[in-house]
This record gives sequence, structure tokens and C-alpha cells, in this order.
Amino acid sequence: MKFARYKLNRTIGYGIVTGSSLRTLDGCPFTDYSETGKTIALEDVKLLAPATPSKVLAVGLNYRSHLGDAPEPKNPEIFIKTPSCINDPEGEIVLPEGDDDVHAEGELVVLIKERTSKATPEEAKANILGVTCGNDVSARTWQSNDMQWWRAKASDTFGPIGPVIATDIDYGDLQLETRINGDVVQSQTTGDLIFPVPVIVSFISQAITLEPGDAVFTGTPGTTTALKDGDVVEVEIEGIGVLRNTVVA
Repeated sequence: MKFARYKLNRTIGYGIVTGSSLRTLDGCPFTDYSETGKTIALEDVKLLAPATPSKVLAVGLNYRSHLGDAPEPKNPEIFIKTPSCINDPEGEIVLPEGDDDVHAEGELVVLIKERTSKATPEEAKANILGVTCGNDVSARTWQSNDMQWWRAKASDTFGPIGPVIATDIDYGDLQLETRINGDVVQSQTTGDLIFPVPVIVSFISQAITLEPGDAVFTGTPGTTTALKDGDVVEVEIEGIGVLRNTVVA
């Protein structure tokens, strides 16, 4: 099943994607919902970020291909992005003044369905609603020079997610590809994650309680590429779809 969050005129809601249509819902997939019996065309709506998380966490150095000379971590290396960085599919990624080395990072993003605290990996897996595509946009100069990553990783527009939430999918082995202006810059399977999804969520939950709708970025593969004004970034993950964003200065 694929859930989408959409805007139509002044209405914001959720629907189930069926081909080129949305079966609209009362409620949302993170709580209780029912189908309204109404269908609208996907082309008639604006797709929004599929969640409005209270917390956004992310994992660094979670593919061996991204480690460089760094040793493999013993635990998931977690950092925090902010809910205000979340960006829509087709939303603009705004390059900030003060850092001219901003990179795209294609990632699998996990969305939580049930309140999760001090969970085992098995419990954590049961509490996941589904997965979506994400772009952990990163300002490298700030990331290197600031004591904390607050603006390097969480500036406004630096967290595009979408276009849908895919449930009942084997997110442990999905092909991930990032393209800039059609050129492939990252390509790897999520089967190469150093720490798999349930382990990541379980580890986070030992210290931070995850709530329905919270988002966890799971790490980026390989090397990353700097962005410039006018670029079009696409993150495509098998079984989910394509997250597309334009870059503006």
C-alpha cells in the first residue's frame, strides 16, 4: 500500500495511491482512518511531505561506501535534524548564504507508526508504518567548521521527503539511486546498510521516545555531489517512487 499526503484547494488530507488516482481518507495512516469512498486524480493535487514529524533523526556513516578512511562505527551514529527542515516533493531546496558547498544525500527514510520507547529491534520493526525517499541536504563547510550540525543539516528546505509512504515492503533490500540533472551520482542497495532499519530505530528508542509520524533518515551511500542553482535532484528508491526537487540560490 502507498499513502500520500496531498493538498487540493484548501484541503489537506491523506489518500491511498491506486494507479493515477487517490482514494481519499478520513483521518491519517499514523492513527485511525477510513476510506471516504471518493477518488481524485493525482494530477489534480499537490503532493506534500507524507508526514509532519515531531522529531527528525538521521544516521551518519551507515554505508561502507561512504566511510572513506573512517573506521566502521560500533553503534549507529545519530544526529538530529529539525521538523522545520522538512520539504515537499517538488519543493525548492534553497542554497543558503555563507556556504557554497551544499550536497545532496539520497536516503531511505523510516516513518514511525506507534509510540516507541526502549524497544528491541523486533518491537521497533513492528512499530514502523513504512518508508519513503529522503534527501539529507548537507552544507559541508558548516558541517566541518561548526561545533554542531544545526544549520549544516537542518537549514530550512534541507529535508525533502516523499512522494509516498510505502508499507508492506522489504526495505532491507531496495535499490537507491540519486540523480542530478539526470546523471546518476549515487546507486546502491539498502541491503548494504551497516546497521539495518530495526537496529537503528531500536537504538534511538533507548534514549529518545519516537512518536507516530517521526522520521528517521538511515544514511547515504558512496560519495556525494555539490549542488548549484537550477539543478534538479531526484532520489529514486525501488518500490517507492521518485522524490524530485529543484535547487535555487
